[in-house]
Amino acid sequence: MKKLLTLIILLVFSACAWAQVDSPVKWSYASKKVNDGEAVVFLKATIEKGWHIYSLTDGEDSPIKTSIAFMPSKDYKLTGKTIEPKPLRKYEAALKMNIGYFENTVVFQQKVKLASASLPSVKGKLEYMACNDHKCNPSEEIEFNIPLSN
Repeated sequence: MKKLLTLIILLVFSACAWAQVDSPVKWSYASKKVNDGEAVVFLKATIEKGWHIYSLTDGEDSPIKTSIAFMPSKDYKLTGKTIEPKPLRKYEAALKMNIGYFENTVVFQQKVKLASASLPSVKGKLEYMACNDHKCNPSEEIEFNIPLSN
């Protein structure tokens, strides 16, 4: 009985070791001070070959668009909306809609107006879903903290 129980436990742990979740998107962050009162923060997604993430700007009906939420702060205010490059577009039969997406790399930009000469950090969270031709991973939510630099 003990041998059988031990064998079952080993099989369960072996199965867990094989069941790895793909992590095809790596995020990096940077900032640039434009002048004494303004800076730009950059959120860069590096996407493995064969994978893609979705645009920020697809309609409210899109269940899988990328979203970026910046935490409010007394040290800065957002200027305008987050900017993205022009996405690729394709028809998603499962969603019955055209949808924008990015492959390889994409850089999202957000201007901020500084409340003082100090260089605070810009904090927030982003949510995205990575897909390939065979599957979509569950959406991921990542918190970020981008120090503003000269």
